[in-house]
Amino acid sequence: MGKKRVIKKSAEGVTAEGESKVREVKVADRISRGVAHIQATYNNTLVTISDDKGNTLAASSAGALGFSGAKKATPFAAARVIEALFEKLKKMSFDEMYVFVKGVGSGRDSAVRSLANRGYNITAIKDITPVPHNGPRSKKPRRV
Repeated sequence: MGKKRVIKKSAEGVTAEGESKVREVKVADRISRGVAHIQATYNNTLVTISDDKGNTLAASSAGALGFSGAKKATPFAAARVIEALFEKLKKMSFDEMYVFVKGVGSGRDSAVRSLANRGYNITAIKDITPVPHNGPRSKKPRRV
């Protein structure tokens, strides 16, 4: 049977009790510095744009744009991801952009070049790919 829901009418519209209302997020007019996190794997390219404090402003990936299979890890797909994020971030204008690149995929260089071509002033590019310092024994090499 389940729990009965009580429906209340309010100024915003009809809401059910117990459900959270969708709140509009206020966008800051001017953010001086943005941070781009690019994760380029063998299978996909993920890009997240945040502010200095780490609050995510926009995120996208090649898979979210409709690329499938091996096409997700291509440089073309990485450029399209940056293009899609640029459309989302038109309202906010950054003076400068820090870029953190993680991973070994083929979309990493293309994503950074696309950011530069969009007019962002890139002040620093840092590679934060995790490198093992001889921890546990690695998996045996794959034979194809």
